[in-house]
Amino acid sequence: MRTRIKVCGITRREDLHAVAAAGADAFGLVFYAPSARCLTLDQAQALRRAAPAFLTSVALFVNPARQQVERVLEIVRPDMLQFHGEEAPEFCRGFDRPYIKACRVKPRVDLLEYWRRFPEASAWLADAWVEEYGGAGTGFDWSLLPPQPERPLVLSGGLAPENVAAAIRRLRPWAVDVSSGVESAKGIKDASRIDAFVREVRNADG
Repeated sequence: MRTRIKVCGITRREDLHAVAAAGADAFGLVFYAPSARCLTLDQAQALRRAAPAFLTSVALFVNPARQQVERVLEIVRPDMLQFHGEEAPEFCRGFDRPYIKACRVKPRVDLLEYWRRFPEASAWLADAWVEEYGGAGTGFDWSLLPPQPERPLVLSGGLAPENVAAAIRRLRPWAVDVSSGVESAKGIKDASRIDAFVREVRNADG
């Protein structure tokens, strides 16, 4: 199986081009105000329009108001939504758009019990438990993951070119999601690290 790759927190057109050139599958646009990678609607719309065919755009939210999501759908028109907070199942499925549901992993959190509340999700995403709701470059104990989740698993949290191959060989996730692991500064991607990350994923797949 080919592991899918999403590069999240895109803020610049040159970084979007680097994601496409490296052969990743998707890019993330962040709509969470405390994040250094948060975009305005105009910025996100410009990036969405600059994306080439067959590169999936994912809009990421953390506990948003319904009006915020609807406005992003209207202006930016992302292909998919990602909910990274404590959103309710009925909220996530209320936008007629495929979505990914994240859960922040820590001991004594039953991931399957949490995720089973979101059976309509296109994928379940596992990330590290950090106050920033992701993007902090922090990993977690992979042994806490269920061996065979019932939906496609997206692995996130502390991934980088240096460890993604080991993660794939051990866990065989449907997809991997990286942000800070391919950056030179918060919100500034490094094209060489994006390329190295994609190559490590492909090596692990082989």
